[in-house]
Amino acid sequence: MELHFIVEKEFDGRRTSDFLRSSGLTAGFIRSVKYLPQGICVAGEQIKTNTILREGMQVDVIMPPEPITSVEAEDIPLEILYEDDFCMVINKPANLLVHPSTAQSVNTLAGGWCSLMQKRGTPSPFRPVTRLDKNTSGVVLAAKNRFAAPIILEGAEKIYYAVCEGELYGEDVIDAPIAVAEGSIISRCVSKEGKPSRTAYKSISVGGGHTLLRLQLYTGRTHQIRVHLAHIGHPIAGDDMYGGSTNLIKRQALHSKMITFTSPLDDKLKIVISELSEDIIELCNKLNLEMKA
Repeated sequence: MELHFIVEKEFDGRRTSDFLRSSGLTAGFIRSVKYLPQGICVAGEQIKTNTILREGMQVDVIMPPEPITSVEAEDIPLEILYEDDFCMVINKPANLLVHPSTAQSVNTLAGGWCSLMQKRGTPSPFRPVTRLDKNTSGVVLAAKNRFAAPIILEGAEKIYYAVCEGELYGEDVIDAPIAVAEGSIISRCVSKEGKPSRTAYKSISVGGGHTLLRLQLYTGRTHQIRVHLAHIGHPIAGDDMYGGSTNLIKRQALHSKMITFTSPLDDKLKIVISELSEDIIELCNKLNLEMKA
């Protein structure tokens, strides 16, 4: 694959490296291609990173070979919600890790990705731009190469739905720093020594002593939604790590429902939606919660 960039007026007389950095290529990416045959070219001729460019030139950059991944390929079917040459949006079920961990190295989304790419003849590492906890379901956005990852990450926004315990009305922003809980390497807590963390919520429906919420993250801390809702006295149903009951659902009733991002393919905004998982729909029905937007 090649990337193609047209030199605009503001970069007339500038070095190739400056132009490519402004086009979204990292310094590491540029270093990895500049010595490859035909790595960076103009009109079919290889150029150096200090070559001076002129307005209207097309700079062609070859995509460097993908590094070998240590993740074991697993025959796990992936539900693909969107795909282009640069990225893929996958609908992750609950009870599936995104990446192998020290505690669990198999049954991962990464393993399913590696298997799929091997079958396609394009093996590549799994680069999730967004991540979900093992028992959170919904959309996961992954980049297909090093070029796409930072571009897709910038400006990507996710909307979550959750069923929390108790009646919670209206909308608000929870602004509370989050830190690793004392004596744990997994659980988090609100602490003045923690990192800044902000979560916006809006009540969608109330019923059966529970509330269906629409949530948006302004930061991306581990367990952020789960910790913040527990902090305000409304833990997520099924989330026994943070005080939720498992009587009605056996995992946290949290679903990554929608993601918006810009793909390098055409620089257009993409909106990808994942329908609520069956167990959360069943929970909402039991509680007479209306699943409206």
